[in-house]
Amino acid sequence: MALISCENVTLSYDGKPVLADLNFTVNSGDYLCVVGENGSGKSTLVKSLLGLHKPTQGCIHMESGLLHTEIGYLPQQSQIQRDFPASVYEVVLSGCLNRSQKRIFFSPEAKAEAWDVMKRLSLDGIAKKSYQELSGGQRQRVLIARALCATHKLLLLDEPTTGLDPMATKDLYKLIYTLNQQEGITIIMVSHDILGALGYASHILHLGGRPLFFGTSKDYLLSDLGKSFSGGAGL
Repeated sequence: MALISCENVTLSYDGKPVLADLNFTVNSGDYLCVVGENGSGKSTLVKSLLGLHKPTQGCIHMESGLLHTEIGYLPQQSQIQRDFPASVYEVVLSGCLNRSQKRIFFSPEAKAEAWDVMKRLSLDGIAKKSYQELSGGQRQRVLIARALCATHKLLLLDEPTTGLDPMATKDLYKLIYTLNQQEGITIIMVSHDILGALGYASHILHLGGRPLFFGTSKDYLLSDLGKSFSGGAGL
C-alpha cells in the first residue's frame, strides 16, 4: 500500500532546480534511505515531503489518507535543540501537539501515549531528567520518541546519527530497524552513511541533482553506482 508517490518531480531552491525527474514510491512498511553528496537535493526533498516546499513541476502525492501532520519528523540537531531547557517527558509529550488541535492543555490520552512511547523506548527511567544533560544517543532516542507521538505510520529522519559515537550510532540504527520490523512503522531516513544504510534499509534512493538510483538495497549493491559508493561491501 503506497503512502507517498513522487511523479516527475522537479524541486527548485532560489529559483534554481536542485532535483529533476524524481520518481519513487514509498509503501507501507518500507525502510527507505535517501543518500547523496552535499547539494544533491536531500534537504529540499525533506522539506517537500513535509509540505513545506512545493515542487516546481510534477506532484508529490500523500496516499492512503496520509496527512503531513501524521509524519513523525526528526530534524538535524542544532545547538539550540541540544540546549533546550525541558525534561525528557516534556520533550516527548510535545510530539502530541499536532493532535491536540486547539486545546491549550494536553489531554489524558496524550499524556498516556507519551508515557507508553517512553516505556517502549526505555526512557521512562529518565523521564524527569533534563534534556540538556543527556548524551547524544539519549537525545536522539528522546526525539524519536517525540516523533512517535505524532505518528503511527511514518518517521522521516534527517541525518539522525550525525555527531554520535560508533556505539550510539549502532544502538540508534537497531532502534529504528526494530520500529520498522516489529511495529510496522515506515521509515524514510536521509543519511551520508551509505554502509550503515545498506545494513538496514529495504530501499535506496541515491540523489545527485536527479535520481541516480531507486530500488531495493540488494539491487543497489549489484549496481555499478552501489558498488562504487559501498566499496564493494557484500552486506
